[in-house]
Amino acid sequence: MTENGSPEEGLSRRGFLTWAIAGLGAFIAAALGATGTGYFISPAFGKREEDWVDLGLAKGFKQNEPLKVDFVERKRDAWATVERRSSAWVVTPNGREFVAFNPRCTHLGCPYRWSSEKKEFLCPCHTAVFDIDGRVVSGPPPRPLDRFPTKVVGGRLLIQPAASKEAA
Repeated sequence: MTENGSPEEGLSRRGFLTWAIAGLGAFIAAALGATGTGYFISPAFGKREEDWVDLGLAKGFKQNEPLKVDFVERKRDAWATVERRSSAWVVTPNGREFVAFNPRCTHLGCPYRWSSEKKEFLCPCHTAVFDIDGRVVSGPPPRPLDRFPTKVVGGRLLIQPAASKEAA
């Protein structure tokens, strides 16, 4: 207050300290909040890796003879990597093109096997039968065997189990 009783013009010492502490607190909260938020949402904006799995040398597969290949599938979920054993049935008609079938029947997900004598995939659960191209020959399956994308890189056969898709 001035001598004549009117309030002082300007900011008091107490007001200045209140604003300074509030501003410093807001700055610290913003810095920590931005860093923490960035840490938690960064996996969503990160580059998605194509999880290709190496099944071995492409020339190691015999023509028109399906081979069951076991592999370890690694899935990355944010910061954790989970490993899971799986398999695929691989067929090549000419040694250059490859088809990798999901090892589960499209009816109820039972594992099937290849019969060399009958030249067919046989599912024991409900007598499903598929030909070498994965098409339904008999039984209750609603569609052909699901396939994994394949590619050959440097003479090695790679599949992408995470991208299993229905046969066209």
